[in-house]
Amino acid sequence: MNKRFVVCAGALAACFCAAPCARAWGCRGHQTVALIAEKHLTPEAQQLVEKLLGANPIDPALRRWCGNATRDLMVDASTWADDVRNERRNGPWHYVDIPRGKHQGSLEAYCGADGCVTRTIEEQRAILKDRSADQLKRSEAIRYLIHFVGDMHQPLHVINNGDNGGNCVPLTYLRREPLVNPEHPEREDYSPNLHQIWDTEIVERDMEVSSPHRYADELDEKFRAERAAWEAEGIHVENWAWELHERAQSEVYEAFSTKIPVEPDVKPKSCSDNNHIAKRMFERHLTADEAYQRRAAKAVEVGLAQAGVRLAMILNEAAKANP
Repeated sequence: MNKRFVVCAGALAACFCAAPCARAWGCRGHQTVALIAEKHLTPEAQQLVEKLLGANPIDPALRRWCGNATRDLMVDASTWADDVRNERRNGPWHYVDIPRGKHQGSLEAYCGADGCVTRTIEEQRAILKDRSADQLKRSEAIRYLIHFVGDMHQPLHVINNGDNGGNCVPLTYLRREPLVNPEHPEREDYSPNLHQIWDTEIVERDMEVSSPHRYADELDEKFRAERAAWEAEGIHVENWAWELHERAQSEVYEAFSTKIPVEPDVKPKSCSDNNHIAKRMFERHLTADEAYQRRAAKAVEVGLAQAGVRLAMILNEAAKANP
């Protein structure tokens, strides 16, 4: 019993160490987006990316969340924005809090003073397209774009239901029941939670034993027929955000058999805020079972494929402006 307790306690501690700094799509999901984008770069875009990233490498002393650097420059760049998240204080750049229940309109009201993912993508696009800009800044713009286009296609990065983008929604994932962080129970942080499973668990279960390279190949082939339509729509970042917001409403929140009500438009600093949002959600006994996993996996696959194609569109456009 003692050995079993130690193993369980260690696993629980690991969950809560990772939870506060959740990374959209996890390492392999972000790498998959980069690999799909690579397949659709023009020769000019490929040259631009290789030149800028090759001439301005990532600091080898930087602690890398996803381990050692890879030879593929775009894959290596795909998680850099998370690696420098605390140093650069760019947390708000990874998401935009569009309230659940909203459907269209300008996103400026939901993009705070510190920025948001849609504004940041546009700002980094402008830097990359500016041939007179500092080359280091342009290389960082590529790394930000690779990551943030991926982030935006994780549905819970473009919606908020008074629950910190689902971080304050405890649930049972398959057979794993939610537990509160025993070190800080007053914060009412639970694992697993809704944001956490969409960040990593759902996509990595869908990948199964696939590597990011194989998964990228599979998704690129699976959505080959849809790719022309995505490209024909052009680059409209706010439209993409609204599309993903609608996907979050239908495929994330409304996919549960237990109804989750629309909450007030608040941004809790802790899961104990908003009238104890986490405890109230815990009492709904939400379950993401095999049926939920299968439905969510379909939405995840579309999101990853779209993110890869749309990232390539952005990089290809920038290369046209930089002969």
